[in-house]
Amino acid sequence: MDVCGARITVFGMARSGLAVIHLLKRQGAVLRASDCRALDQNLPPGVDFVPQSPEALDDCDIAVLSPGVPPGLPIFQEAASRGVRIVGDVEAASWFLQGPILGITGSNGKTTTTALAGHLLNAAGIPCQVGGNIGLPLAAMVDASRPDQWNVLELSSFQLETSHTLRVRIAAVLNITPDHLDRHGDFANYAAAKARILLNQTPDDSAVLNAGNPAAAALAGHAAGRVHWFDAGGPVQSGFWLESDQLFANGQAFMPASEVRLRGRHNIENVLAAACCAHLAGAPLEAIRSGVVSFGGVQHRIEFVRTVRGVDYYNDSKATNVDATMKAIESFDGGLWVILGGKDKDSDYTVLRPLLEARARAVLLIGAAASKIESRLPGLAGLHHCGDLANAVGFAVAHARAGETVLLAPACASLDQFTSYEHRGSTFKELVRALEE
Repeated sequence: MDVCGARITVFGMARSGLAVIHLLKRQGAVLRASDCRALDQNLPPGVDFVPQSPEALDDCDIAVLSPGVPPGLPIFQEAASRGVRIVGDVEAASWFLQGPILGITGSNGKTTTTALAGHLLNAAGIPCQVGGNIGLPLAAMVDASRPDQWNVLELSSFQLETSHTLRVRIAAVLNITPDHLDRHGDFANYAAAKARILLNQTPDDSAVLNAGNPAAAALAGHAAGRVHWFDAGGPVQSGFWLESDQLFANGQAFMPASEVRLRGRHNIENVLAAACCAHLAGAPLEAIRSGVVSFGGVQHRIEFVRTVRGVDYYNDSKATNVDATMKAIESFDGGLWVILGGKDKDSDYTVLRPLLEARARAVLLIGAAASKIESRLPGLAGLHHCGDLANAVGFAVAHARAGETVLLAPACASLDQFTSYEHRGSTFKELVRALEE
């Protein structure tokens, strides 16, 4: 798409917004940057900053939204009434991207599956680069993109809801469970945003869907591309599955599940999904097995930190919703000290009760959602208000016994006390490492 001379305002000056500013500047657009906070970044020469207000829409042809900027804000309703085209940063970057896209979305497992898919393609010698909602923003990947190279992207609902022409050649939907309802309003809207990953597929493309997740499986009826399944619960018609401790690809066993280094049954699903995607992109099964065996996981996803005086510490700061926290808890047999809390996303914490009663010795509450979580778990034994992460770790150190596990799996966003889930997870790891010292 030719944007030379187009008047574009980019809303949201975090990492993605800045990356798209630099990309569009190189394409010759006339740019303006906008945010609801004061700018603390250096903009390229010739790019003005305007506070997030109707003034930012003056003489504007296109409004580009960073993922953290909700398109439902009144300012964007006004933009639409003025005839301003509204797109997300991923959509804008895709106009200039070379090479096909392998995209992965889902409520949980996106980061692990995306990183693993890229790892598997590398193991097979297939050119790729990895980014999107993980690592590099898509706008920062454009210059390195090539026609013969896969772009392996983690795609969030925030990025997909403002994408209109994005074509994902291999599109995986890992699962759809309630999340971000504070942004999307209800589950139907959230699921519809996820489904947009299939929006521009053709019969030559592929949809990789979780047969064991009803909302993801239901998308098969809307897929224009060929449907491939994955399921940790047994055989599927076409795709990858787990059966009798063996991973199968279209009926052929290619590796034992015991070789997967990642904890939890949900990670078997992630491996099956990544393997299916990589195989569709040309990776042979032998290379996939080798890649799975060598993959140790990603930071902040059930990440082992250290054993201190016989107590294991695990960082799952990426568990920012209830379903992810349930999967984390299910990965351990018991003896857990679970750290919950943060910024609430209009979540239902009541479903955590059976697992917490069965496997947790205590629940350590932190952050803005602590009182709400307590109110949804009335009478649960071992509930303690700790306020912040440092106090929660300190409480666990004082009371946990050798053989038990302290698990940070908050079921909440991090933005009440931290800048990101990475910041929260890194702080937890620093606190734990300081214990041993």
